[in-house]
Amino acid sequence: MNLFSKLFRSRDKPKDYLSVHWPFLFGSTTAGRNVNERTSMQVTAVYACVRILSEAIASLPLNVYQYGAEGSKEKLYSHPLYHLLHDEPNPEMTSFIFRETMMSHLLLWGNAYAQIIRNGKGEVIGLYPLLPNKMDVSRNKVGRLIYTYRRNSDEAGSKKRDEEVVLKREDVLHIPGLGFDGLIGYSPIAMAKNAIGMAIATEEYGATFFANGATPGGILEHPGVVKDPEKLRQSWKSQFTGKNSHSVAVLEEGMTFKQMAIPPNEAQFLETRKFQINEIARIFRVPPHMVGDLEKSSFSNIEQQSLDFVMYTLNPWIVRWEQAMQQALLLPSEKSQLFFRFNVDGLLRGDYQSRMNGYAVARQNGWMSANDIRELENMNPIPDEEGGNLYLINGNLTKLKDAGLFAKPAERNDLDES
Repeated sequence: MNLFSKLFRSRDKPKDYLSVHWPFLFGSTTAGRNVNERTSMQVTAVYACVRILSEAIASLPLNVYQYGAEGSKEKLYSHPLYHLLHDEPNPEMTSFIFRETMMSHLLLWGNAYAQIIRNGKGEVIGLYPLLPNKMDVSRNKVGRLIYTYRRNSDEAGSKKRDEEVVLKREDVLHIPGLGFDGLIGYSPIAMAKNAIGMAIATEEYGATFFANGATPGGILEHPGVVKDPEKLRQSWKSQFTGKNSHSVAVLEEGMTFKQMAIPPNEAQFLETRKFQINEIARIFRVPPHMVGDLEKSSFSNIEQQSLDFVMYTLNPWIVRWEQAMQQALLLPSEKSQLFFRFNVDGLLRGDYQSRMNGYAVARQNGWMSANDIRELENMNPIPDEEGGNLYLINGNLTKLKDAGLFAKPAERNDLDES
């Protein structure tokens, strides 16, 4: 115990290694654009990915379960956490809004924090999201994790201009993303700042190109001498830029116009923008068809891509959520009896025909009853007396040892004698 205590106290303070050791990952990019968690949301691909993942996690049914006899499980509707997580974590938010907000923090900052409000028994009675950019994670004198939250005077309950509130480990629900020390996650936006910065730069270039209109950057050639070139330049800009862009130009006195700017198609402008969308989708592991890129999607593969999204994109985030809540919200006496589960069955069931075929196989092989199927389809159960909870098997199936002449040796001998 003494050795463990010494090792525990000697552990380093949790750090945001990106800002401490790699400060170049924040701020301006090689594309010359400033990228942070807020400016990145102005990129449509980033906004779409964050919204898709946040809304997916927020819309999944989240329940509290209790282990039963022989490995069974049942929903624990009476537990206070069921109402908090399923319906209303605090008087100001629904469960959907709370989880959507927390998930967006996790995707942008790499960490999600919520203050846990407990009653005198230690039971959770409220959960309030906290902004990750105002949170500092450190250790106290005995090596225990503490969370220091900085709030401004415009926040509710703050009496000072800048106030620090220290929270104990048991008072914070912390869901970290991928990180170096397992305690603090690092921001996906910071890790991919150049890709996002390039997307911002190409979008600004396109906006500027179309705003300037007259396919700018060209030369007006006059066969003679122009008496007032500045007046001619201003006259051209006033007639063929802005709202008058792409108007037909009438050139007099033998003047000709030669374009100097590289057209967007020659500069592969559209291809660059399209590539950046796929690049950002790759960062968040979101299938391109979900952010509007249907080039490589078809009727035959889009359903498989959606299933892959659930298994390989949503599932790791779901496990993070479930284990973090298991660690922070349950009392020590409850951790061996209760657990949390997101229900993803609705996302994995496929289309109507696929579901019916799957149900038929499950029903005929005895591992689903009629009521099990009706519950998944949001239908009312069939009463017990009508066989709603019966588990049936196909009569053509039997055990190998009971098949043919091997079933009753005595009968086989009689047949041999006859």
